[in-house]
Amino acid sequence: MSKIQQAFENGKAFIPFVTCGDPSLEVTEKLVYAMEEAGADLIELGIPFSDPTAEGPVIQEANMRALSGGVTTDKIFDMVRKIRKNTQIPMVFMTYANVVYSYGTERFVKTAAEIGMDGLILPDVPFEEKEEFSSVCDAHGLALVSLIAPTSHERIATIAASAEGFIYCVSSLGVTGVRSEITTDVGEMVRLVREHSNIPCAIGFGISTPEQAKRMAGYADGVIVGSAIVKLCGQYGADCVPHVAEYVKAMKEAAASAVEANG
Repeated sequence: MSKIQQAFENGKAFIPFVTCGDPSLEVTEKLVYAMEEAGADLIELGIPFSDPTAEGPVIQEANMRALSGGVTTDKIFDMVRKIRKNTQIPMVFMTYANVVYSYGTERFVKTAAEIGMDGLILPDVPFEEKEEFSSVCDAHGLALVSLIAPTSHERIATIAASAEGFIYCVSSLGVTGVRSEITTDVGEMVRLVREHSNIPCAIGFGISTPEQAKRMAGYADGVIVGSAIVKLCGQYGADCVPHVAEYVKAMKEAAASAVEANG
């Protein structure tokens, strides 16, 4: 069993996202340990990019702060090397095709695997174009995580059949960001995936409150939260660690409590 799949072994998984280097890479490293201690099961590390098309204003601003602070892919790799001396929590990178291209796809994937990353999420690469990345990821044992949006049934079936690690179910069309309510029929999306694969499904985009986490975890195997955490990093800067830890703990407890809701 892969480390990613292990993240879904102890009930509903809680998956926080942070932008590397916002407010600094030192703080990002501390956040990883604090979030793990607070109950996170898998952590998504965002590699900042100057034009993050899938992101709303909160994560866009975090990308800008990180890049203007001098964050580079190499510095992020060095941070992961440090983290891996202290914890083996499953971690995946989330970034954009351009970041991987400009570093060199082979070199990026090989390095990510060597330093102990477990997977890669590229939200701007459509399923039809993933082959050039997935072949390299397969060669190095890095899971290329597929995203499915509320689109056609056939498409969900096709993506589910070849998915690795876990499936990222996008709860709403449009960009990331906090939503007051999630209207997509996520239950139906997850049901379609499960007809074609037994891979874990995690729901993301727009989840920010414990109530939402509990409700979404009722449908899926895990819940992904990004903007609400990145917002705390922006708000508290270098002092954000205890605030994020407290938030993650509350969200993990809410997600975990959904297990009983579904029996």
